[in-house]
Amino acid sequence: MRNLASVSEDVNDSKCGKILLSDVTITRNRNLFMGRTWRTLDVKMGLWMIGIHLLALFAPFTFTWGAFRAAVFTYVLCGVFGITLSYHRNLAHHSLKLPKWLEYTFAYLGVLYMQRDPIYWVSIHRYHHQYVDSAKDTHSPTFGFWFSHMGWLFDSGYILEKYQERNNVEDLKSQAFYRFIKRTYVIHLVTFATLVYLFGGFTYLVWVIGVAITWGYHATFLVNSACHIWGNQAWNTGDLSKNNWWVALVTFGEGWHNNHHAFEYSARHGLEWWQFDFCWYTIRFLEADNISQAGLVFAV
Repeated sequence: MRNLASVSEDVNDSKCGKILLSDVTITRNRNLFMGRTWRTLDVKMGLWMIGIHLLALFAPFTFTWGAFRAAVFTYVLCGVFGITLSYHRNLAHHSLKLPKWLEYTFAYLGVLYMQRDPIYWVSIHRYHHQYVDSAKDTHSPTFGFWFSHMGWLFDSGYILEKYQERNNVEDLKSQAFYRFIKRTYVIHLVTFATLVYLFGGFTYLVWVIGVAITWGYHATFLVNSACHIWGNQAWNTGDLSKNNWWVALVTFGEGWHNNHHAFEYSARHGLEWWQFDFCWYTIRFLEADNISQAGLVFAV
């Protein structure tokens, strides 16, 4: 295990016990709610998350099969192509190369899944790999489950404190498309939500925005939290990354996280035949289909 360096005055390095049903020890405390500065961005993020979760609570009262199918479609389309294939395996790790029209299309599906713009998402993830489970990790469970799952989202001071320059995404910053998305990010979210409402009213807004987006948030967050707490390690990666089968099921293969940390630039995360990796199957399908004629290549 790598050494875990101390951080700022907001962190206490005394041991706080182990996370339930795991061998992960909480070695730091960060004041997540009281006793720290709440920046405007933190308040906005908190209100956004509360709003999305409250919207999802209307699901039992607005259920229709049409709305349910639309939510599942959004979850699969944006989860597979937007977050898993595009944001993560393509943009963050360059595990595959797509023709630009397809790269931008898939990245835009990630934008519609409301997990921040590609430049922000990729930067955070690259820092996670660079400093995995150290004091500079973006979301390590050594600060506790809540921090690694979603507490870090409401603590922009932690991000600013660790990554002043944010200079690890120059490949995306050099492209006008990603700079445009970053500048206009909120407009795309509002436009998408408006179109959903115009198409299906409040019922579809609840299911497509409330249910599908909330589900997508927590599925992604589980890779950051559960996959560094519960599961098994097939590879000695020097960190807490775990392979977790049930996270893999809800994240289209992202739960084989120890495999991913061992082979960071591989487009395939489920390395064994029985390790379900839907995103990998999708990549192979695209490669075998006519889209391969447009220049799709991948790394294994």
